[in-house]
Amino acid sequence: MLIHSASQLLLLTPAPQRGRDLGTLNLIEDGAVLVEGETIAAVGPSADLLAAYPSAPRLDASGCVVLPGFVDPHTHIVWAGDRAAEFEMKMAGAKYLDILAAGGGILSTVRKTRSASLEQLLEETRPRLERMFFYGTTTAEAKTGYGLETDTELKLLEAILRLNREGPLDLVPTFLGAHAIAPEYQGDPQGYTQLLCDEMLPAVRRWWESQPAASLPPHLFADVFCENKAFDLQQSRQILSRAKELGFRLKIHADEFDNLGGASLAVELGAVSADHLVKTSEADIAALGCSDTVAVSLPCTPFGLAETDYTPAQKILDAGGILALASDCNPGTAWCESMQFVIALACRAMKLTPAQAIAAATINAAHALRLADRIGSIHPGKQADLLILSVADYRMLGYRFGTNLVRQVIKRGQVYEPCH
Repeated sequence: MLIHSASQLLLLTPAPQRGRDLGTLNLIEDGAVLVEGETIAAVGPSADLLAAYPSAPRLDASGCVVLPGFVDPHTHIVWAGDRAAEFEMKMAGAKYLDILAAGGGILSTVRKTRSASLEQLLEETRPRLERMFFYGTTTAEAKTGYGLETDTELKLLEAILRLNREGPLDLVPTFLGAHAIAPEYQGDPQGYTQLLCDEMLPAVRRWWESQPAASLPPHLFADVFCENKAFDLQQSRQILSRAKELGFRLKIHADEFDNLGGASLAVELGAVSADHLVKTSEADIAALGCSDTVAVSLPCTPFGLAETDYTPAQKILDAGGILALASDCNPGTAWCESMQFVIALACRAMKLTPAQAIAAATINAAHALRLADRIGSIHPGKQADLLILSVADYRMLGYRFGTNLVRQVIKRGQVYEPCH
């Protein structure tokens, strides 16, 4: 299939973009992409590719932007129920950590998720994934963390693998048993930390190794919520170190509400990413800037909490860091399936240009899942995950919001059309 006559073809770069290099789009006007099977075979000016491949089936992208599919490297997409009542409480002035301490927040969703069957979880999650996909997300990370006990955490992982097999959106699983202190261990966070290290992480590893290799995504991650009233720095170190021993790749929730040093811990342990990063210190930013740990910003979270502080993106870029964007789609703080809105919000709240936000939501986001060798840019040999927008200028992403600019999604070479 030859996609031709794109008003703007955004190739991006085959590798992640550091610091002030963020926003390199490698734009081709009147560009074309040749797709063979599931793979990108050639890119270039339309005149050249139309002449070189005269018999290829054609898809006319006249007046449209063509860019890589969005990669969402931080979601909590599998859960049961909702927390609309808590949203009302927050808008009336209640603080998130106070709601959590009173048994709400994550623990409210934990109760509903523990009681849900696997089929119920699948049924509730499928519509969210469909919305994500037709708003342009072609690969997403999916965390557990609403079980906080071995059996339910394994049930969530099974749901993620089941949904990944169904497609078309590719899911990358992350074990987040360390999302909050389990209700059975309230007042004993170290006891729950020990349970994670001694029982839960090994059980997840055994479960992963028991699955047919052909059905598994390329990586399995482990994550921890390093925060006051969750896991302190030493407990986070203990959990991540044990996960690393067991062969997990590492992620961390850090600096959402307080700076405990989680980002520097991520760098020290070679974590793939440190996520949230709202209250990150200058020392932590400097550590990120000298590392391959991706700084994943989740602007929908402070927006969803009606807060004013966002990731200090400009300082991270000045330090030479690798900045990515993600939705943090979850039932409590950021029920948002649209990476288009994430881009628009990042432009306003973090002062990114549209080009920088697009790069952060594609090639850098792919690197936050260690998949930049196969997705995140438009280069021969990479997976044919593309978006055709209904607009002629890429800057419409960021400038416009609250609507869907995706005309067609191409996933592994197959064309899908949203229902507008």
